[in-house]
Amino acid sequence: MAKPTSPPVENPRRAQIRREAARLFAERGFLGVGVDEIGRAVGISGPGLYRHFPGKDAMLADLLIGISERLLDQGRSRVDAAGGAREALESLLQGHIDFALDESALITLHDRELLNLPEPDRRRVRSLQRQYVELWVGVAGQVFPGLGEEARPAVHAVFGLLNSTPHSAAPGLGHPDGREAMAVLLHRLALGALAAAAATEG
Repeated sequence: MAKPTSPPVENPRRAQIRREAARLFAERGFLGVGVDEIGRAVGISGPGLYRHFPGKDAMLADLLIGISERLLDQGRSRVDAAGGAREALESLLQGHIDFALDESALITLHDRELLNLPEPDRRRVRSLQRQYVELWVGVAGQVFPGLGEEARPAVHAVFGLLNSTPHSAAPGLGHPDGREAMAVLLHRLALGALAAAAATEG
Protein backbone atom coordinates (compact mmCIF):
# COMPACT_ATOMS: atom_id res chain seq x y z
CA MET A 1 0.00 0.00 0.00
CA ALA A 2 1.48 3.35 -1.00
CA LYS A 3 1.97 6.00 1.64
CA PRO A 4 0.25 9.35 0.93
CA THR A 5 2.71 12.07 0.02
CA SER A 6 2.89 15.21 2.17
CA PRO A 7 2.11 18.51 0.41
CA PRO A 8 5.00 20.96 0.07
CA VAL A 9 5.29 23.59 2.80
CA GLU A 10 4.02 26.95 1.54
CA ASN A 11 5.52 30.32 2.41
CA PRO A 12 3.32 31.58 5.31
CA ARG A 13 2.93 35.09 3.89
CA ARG A 14 2.02 33.76 0.45
CA ALA A 15 -0.50 31.40 2.04
CA GLN A 16 -2.02 34.33 3.96
CA ILE A 17 -2.31 36.38 0.77
CA ARG A 18 -3.98 33.47 -0.99
CA ARG A 19 -6.55 33.03 1.81
CA GLU A 20 -7.43 36.72 1.98
CA ALA A 21 -7.55 37.13 -1.80
CA ALA A 22 -9.87 34.13 -2.07
CA ARG A 23 -12.13 35.53 0.66
CA LEU A 24 -12.30 39.01 -0.85
CA PHE A 25 -12.76 37.80 -4.42
CA ALA A 26 -15.56 35.48 -3.26
CA GLU A 27 -17.29 38.22 -1.25
CA ARG A 28 -17.01 41.12 -3.69
CA GLY A 29 -15.99 39.65 -7.03
CA PHE A 30 -12.60 39.65 -8.71
CA LEU A 31 -13.21 42.96 -10.48
CA GLY A 32 -14.45 44.61 -7.28
CA VAL A 33 -11.28 44.06 -5.24
CA GLY A 34 -8.05 46.00 -5.64
CA VAL A 35 -4.48 45.04 -4.85
CA ASP A 36 -4.29 47.68 -2.10
CA GLU A 37 -7.30 46.14 -0.35
CA ILE A 38 -5.72 42.69 -0.40
CA GLY A 39 -2.55 44.23 0.98
CA ARG A 40 -4.42 45.86 3.85
CA ALA A 41 -6.09 42.55 4.69
CA VAL A 42 -2.69 40.92 5.23
CA GLY A 43 -0.99 43.94 6.80
CA ILE A 44 1.36 44.95 3.98
CA SER A 45 1.28 47.62 1.29
CA GLY A 46 -0.34 46.79 -2.02
CA PRO A 47 3.02 47.01 -3.85
CA GLY A 48 4.47 44.64 -1.27
CA LEU A 49 2.25 41.92 -2.73
CA TYR A 50 4.34 41.97 -5.88
CA ARG A 51 7.12 40.21 -4.03
CA HIS A 52 4.79 37.20 -3.90
CA PHE A 53 2.56 37.57 -6.97
CA PRO A 54 3.14 39.57 -10.17
CA GLY A 55 -0.42 40.92 -10.03
CA LYS A 56 -4.06 40.34 -9.21
CA ASP A 57 -4.58 38.18 -12.31
CA ALA A 58 -1.77 35.92 -11.14
CA MET A 59 -3.46 35.56 -7.74
CA LEU A 60 -6.69 34.39 -9.36
CA ALA A 61 -4.84 31.93 -11.61
CA ASP A 62 -2.84 30.65 -8.64
CA LEU A 63 -6.00 30.09 -6.62
CA LEU A 64 -8.04 28.33 -9.31
CA ILE A 65 -5.23 26.27 -10.81
CA GLY A 66 -3.87 25.55 -7.34
CA ILE A 67 -7.08 24.10 -5.95
CA SER A 68 -7.57 21.95 -9.06
CA GLU A 69 -4.01 20.64 -8.77
CA ARG A 70 -4.45 20.00 -5.07
CA LEU A 71 -7.69 18.07 -5.46
CA LEU A 72 -6.18 15.91 -8.20
CA ASP A 73 -2.89 15.27 -6.39
CA GLN A 74 -4.57 14.46 -3.10
CA GLY A 75 -7.16 12.33 -4.86
CA ARG A 76 -4.47 10.28 -6.57
CA SER A 77 -2.61 9.87 -3.28
CA ARG A 78 -5.79 8.70 -1.57
CA VAL A 79 -6.50 6.13 -4.27
CA ASP A 80 -2.91 4.88 -4.28
CA ALA A 81 -2.96 4.50 -0.49
CA ALA A 82 -6.28 2.64 -0.38
CA GLY A 83 -6.53 -1.10 0.04
CA GLY A 84 -9.29 -1.46 -2.55
CA ALA A 85 -11.94 0.37 -4.52
CA ARG A 86 -14.38 0.77 -1.63
CA GLU A 87 -11.70 2.20 0.64
CA ALA A 88 -10.56 4.48 -2.18
CA LEU A 89 -14.09 5.80 -2.69
CA GLU A 90 -14.51 6.41 1.03
CA SER A 91 -11.22 8.31 1.09
CA LEU A 92 -12.12 10.38 -1.99
CA LEU A 93 -15.45 11.23 -0.41
CA GLN A 94 -13.83 12.31 2.85
CA GLY A 95 -11.33 14.49 1.02
CA HIS A 96 -13.95 16.23 -1.08
CA ILE A 97 -16.33 16.66 1.86
CA ASP A 98 -13.53 18.35 3.82
CA PHE A 99 -12.91 20.61 0.83
CA ALA A 100 -16.60 21.49 0.50
CA LEU A 101 -16.98 22.28 4.19
CA ASP A 102 -13.73 24.16 4.69
CA GLU A 103 -13.05 25.95 1.39
CA SER A 104 -16.32 27.63 0.48
CA ALA A 105 -14.53 30.76 -0.78
CA LEU A 106 -12.66 28.73 -3.39
CA ILE A 107 -15.86 27.03 -4.53
CA THR A 108 -17.58 30.41 -4.92
CA LEU A 109 -14.51 31.79 -6.67
CA HIS A 110 -14.46 28.97 -9.19
CA ASP A 111 -18.17 29.27 -9.94
CA ARG A 112 -18.04 33.05 -10.46
CA GLU A 113 -14.60 33.89 -11.73
CA LEU A 114 -13.32 31.08 -13.95
CA LEU A 115 -14.15 33.11 -17.05
CA ASN A 116 -11.84 35.89 -15.84
CA LEU A 117 -8.83 33.61 -16.29
CA PRO A 118 -6.80 33.89 -19.50
CA GLU A 119 -7.67 31.10 -21.92
CA PRO A 120 -4.48 29.04 -21.32
CA ASP A 121 -5.08 29.08 -17.55
CA ARG A 122 -8.75 28.22 -18.05
CA ARG A 123 -7.78 25.24 -20.20
CA ARG A 124 -5.36 24.11 -17.50
CA VAL A 125 -8.11 24.21 -14.87
CA ARG A 126 -10.50 22.30 -17.12
CA SER A 127 -7.87 19.65 -17.86
CA LEU A 128 -7.14 19.12 -14.18
CA GLN A 129 -10.84 18.91 -13.41
CA ARG A 130 -11.40 16.30 -16.12
CA GLN A 131 -8.61 14.18 -14.67
CA TYR A 132 -10.13 14.47 -11.20
CA VAL A 133 -13.53 13.43 -12.53
CA GLU A 134 -12.02 10.44 -14.33
CA LEU A 135 -10.27 9.38 -11.12
CA TRP A 136 -13.65 9.30 -9.39
CA VAL A 137 -15.35 7.61 -12.34
CA GLY A 138 -12.86 4.76 -12.30
CA VAL A 139 -13.25 4.15 -8.57
CA ALA A 140 -17.04 4.62 -8.47
CA GLY A 141 -17.43 2.26 -11.42
CA GLN A 142 -15.61 -0.47 -9.51
CA VAL A 143 -17.68 0.00 -6.35
CA PHE A 144 -20.97 0.33 -8.26
CA PRO A 145 -20.60 -1.73 -11.47
CA GLY A 146 -24.22 -0.99 -12.34
CA LEU A 147 -23.35 2.64 -13.06
CA GLY A 148 -22.15 1.78 -16.55
CA GLU A 149 -22.35 4.81 -18.82
CA GLU A 150 -24.01 6.78 -16.02
CA ALA A 151 -20.81 6.84 -13.96
CA ARG A 152 -19.60 10.20 -15.27
CA PRO A 153 -22.86 12.15 -14.90
CA ALA A 154 -23.38 10.51 -11.51
CA VAL A 155 -19.97 11.73 -10.32
CA HIS A 156 -20.74 15.23 -11.59
CA ALA A 157 -24.02 15.13 -9.68
CA VAL A 158 -22.21 14.08 -6.51
CA PHE A 159 -19.80 17.01 -6.90
CA GLY A 160 -22.75 19.36 -7.28
CA LEU A 161 -24.32 17.96 -4.13
CA LEU A 162 -21.12 18.12 -2.08
CA ASN A 163 -20.14 21.60 -3.26
CA SER A 164 -23.51 23.26 -2.83
CA THR A 165 -25.29 21.62 0.11
CA PRO A 166 -23.05 22.91 2.95
CA HIS A 167 -23.51 26.50 1.81
CA SER A 168 -27.27 26.30 1.51
CA ALA A 169 -27.33 25.05 5.10
CA ALA A 170 -24.49 27.14 6.51
CA PRO A 171 -25.97 28.02 9.95
CA GLY A 172 -24.44 25.77 12.57
CA LEU A 173 -21.42 24.76 10.50
CA GLY A 174 -19.17 26.89 12.69
CA HIS A 175 -19.88 24.55 15.59
CA PRO A 176 -17.88 21.29 15.58
CA ASP A 177 -21.03 19.23 16.06
CA GLY A 178 -22.70 21.06 13.17
CA ARG A 179 -19.78 20.43 10.86
CA GLU A 180 -19.57 16.76 11.81
CA ALA A 181 -23.31 16.29 11.31
CA MET A 182 -23.10 17.89 7.88
CA ALA A 183 -20.10 15.72 6.95
CA VAL A 184 -22.03 12.58 7.90
CA LEU A 185 -25.08 13.74 5.94
CA LEU A 186 -23.04 14.54 2.83
CA HIS A 187 -21.32 11.16 2.99
CA ARG A 188 -24.66 9.37 3.21
CA LEU A 189 -26.24 11.44 0.42
CA ALA A 190 -23.28 10.98 -1.93
CA LEU A 191 -23.17 7.21 -1.52
CA GLY A 192 -26.94 7.09 -1.83
CA ALA A 193 -26.84 9.05 -5.08
CA LEU A 194 -24.25 6.72 -6.60
CA ALA A 195 -26.15 3.63 -5.47
CA ALA A 196 -29.42 5.03 -6.85
CA ALA A 197 -27.79 5.82 -10.21
CA ALA A 198 -26.35 2.29 -10.36
CA ALA A 199 -29.72 0.75 -9.54
CA THR A 200 -31.46 2.87 -12.18
CA GLU A 201 -28.91 1.94 -14.83
CA GLY A 202 -29.08 -1.71 -13.89
